[in-house]
Amino acid sequence: MTVEELEKATGWKLIATEEAKAKEVKGAFCGDLLSWVMGNSHPDQVWLTVQSHLNVVAVAVLREFSGIVFVQGVNPPQETIDKALEEDLAILQTDLTAYEACARLYDLGI
Repeated sequence: MTVEELEKATGWKLIATEEAKAKEVKGAFCGDLLSWVMGNSHPDQVWLTVQSHLNVVAVAVLREFSGIVFVQGVNPPQETIDKALEEDLAILQTDLTAYEACARLYDLGI
């Protein structure tokens, strides 16, 4: 499933470049402790988090994520959005809790 297909399947708000929309999503990782995410996640996952500061983009790029899903209605600051767009990293936003968003991804086969 691509990032764009994920957006269509969930209805979550998507902010992304065309290149980012085409990235494959092969899994998901949920966590807010950046060092834990860096040490335990895998490339091509979407990362579910409430952390929205600029460093999340650096971690997501380092781990080669397909995108970041900000849960619980988190709105990232503009500098985070701008950096994600610069790095061709998709941002998705949902009002669902992390648990509910993970359940939705599971239902989609991710």
